[in-house]
Amino acid sequence: MSSNSDPLYEQYADMDFTDAMPVAEVPALAKLQAERGGTSTVTLRVDSAILATIKARAEISGTDYRVLINAALRRFVEGQTSMQVVRETIRDKLHPQT
Repeated sequence: MSSNSDPLYEQYADMDFTDAMPVAEVPALAKLQAERGGTSTVTLRVDSAILATIKARAEISGTDYRVLINAALRRFVEGQTSMQVVRETIRDKLHPQT
């Protein structure tokens, strides 16, 4: 038995989502997600050094560290690579929108 508290975990635990399309590319799912919205509370263990770095960056940027963690997870889920993030950041800094 799994120690996961999600009641649907067992149903989907062995499924391979490697070739799954992002929700944003499936109009019906994107609409459903937008309608339901909201957030979920999770508990996870993070390396102390990573968390300290995220909290420091959040303080510098004047935002909450959880917002940064959520943004990083979103980029991961959407398949955005680190190089894409770097390119986007450089592009935004060199050509800021006014």
